[in-house]
Amino acid sequence: MTPRLLLFDDDTARSWVPLSLTRPAGELLFGAYLLRERAEMVWGAPCSGYLGCAELRGFEESDSPPVLEGSLPPNPDHSTLVVLSRALIAGGPLDDLPNPEARAGAGDGAAVTLAVGNRVVGWFLPPGAEGPTPEALARPDEAPRKGRTITLPGRLLDRPWDLVSENGARLTRDLRAWAGGAAGSKMAVADTAAGAGRGVERLGDHPLLLGDGVELDPGVVLDLRKGPVALAHGVRIGSFTLLEGPAYIGPDSRLLGGLVSGVSTGPGCRLRGELADSVVLGYTNKAHDGHIGHAYLGRWVNLGAMTTNSDLKNNYGNVRVWTPRGEEDSGLMKVGCFLGDHVKTAIGTLIGTGAVVGAGSNLFGDEVVGRYTPPFSWGGGPGSGTHDLERFLATARTAMGRRHVELSSGMESVLRRAWELGIERGGGAR
Repeated sequence: MTPRLLLFDDDTARSWVPLSLTRPAGELLFGAYLLRERAEMVWGAPCSGYLGCAELRGFEESDSPPVLEGSLPPNPDHSTLVVLSRALIAGGPLDDLPNPEARAGAGDGAAVTLAVGNRVVGWFLPPGAEGPTPEALARPDEAPRKGRTITLPGRLLDRPWDLVSENGARLTRDLRAWAGGAAGSKMAVADTAAGAGRGVERLGDHPLLLGDGVELDPGVVLDLRKGPVALAHGVRIGSFTLLEGPAYIGPDSRLLGGLVSGVSTGPGCRLRGELADSVVLGYTNKAHDGHIGHAYLGRWVNLGAMTTNSDLKNNYGNVRVWTPRGEEDSGLMKVGCFLGDHVKTAIGTLIGTGAVVGAGSNLFGDEVVGRYTPPFSWGGGPGSGTHDLERFLATARTAMGRRHVELSSGMESVLRRAWELGIERGGGAR
């Protein structure tokens, strides 16, 4: 019997500000898949829930699993896999991994510790076994190991900027696998040898993958010289759009003109202008000109006309990024911005290199948005106020309603709790 699969967020995943305030790490897009979807493919089972992020109880989006509270009780009938959400396990389904005995508890009915290199990434628990404690979920490397350790191929994502800097390479691998007929494609793939359509220019030889109902207007240029392009079902690309691979455009999204290159997007986005080497989680409006580069945008973000971010320092040095533990050297020359869920910007907003903008913030004013903006800020510079919670929720309901999505009671509770936590923990240099 296939074990049930649970994902957990450790202290590192919970520090991925601003994204972690309002969603589990497994619900973050990386390449053409959510991290949760990657785990489900590797382990051959749907995720039954999230552990280690009880403050997100009530979280719900499309087919996301629930957030579970407290310790994991023993299950007398089923074995359980508890796996770190930010672990990238290499390979296909579990049966193809070098150590398939992990699925059967090494054949002796005992618990097993799962590791990548020397880092603990989870546990296999046979029926009736005690689950990991909250302390073990928070700091798995420090917890006593259960049974023997099985080492799996793969790696861990350690910082939120890994999701941006490594996205292009991961996306290329995903789309090449889709073109080769691999399982797990999130769309019905059309004949990749077919023409792109009348009046559409196609450059290069990398694969072009088209979902059902894709519309390409005359004057579109699809540049496949640097990588593949995949357009999910219901995507429409307007005239005078140059789309450069590698790129994955999520279901029912619209590209409205401009240069879009090296991006992954979730569903329901409206994008225009210059968007480069970035991840857009979903339902985001960037319907006007302006540059966004090397950025990670949460869901339900709305960028006013000419909103622009810097992703390169004038001295070409490494970009330092604010984290809850203090500023860190990213080790990267190019880092754009990180915008949490439901961030809004006014016309002409300028966002500094490596800026972190907390969820629910409404940015306006004449100053460049600095290193850190606390969650639910009202303004953008020193002395900014706090976004009124009820007015924020009213705006969220309106914005979501325009995409025919309802703000559920569960998600409202997540946002209310995030507002309280954001106010409590949101201080710091801007």
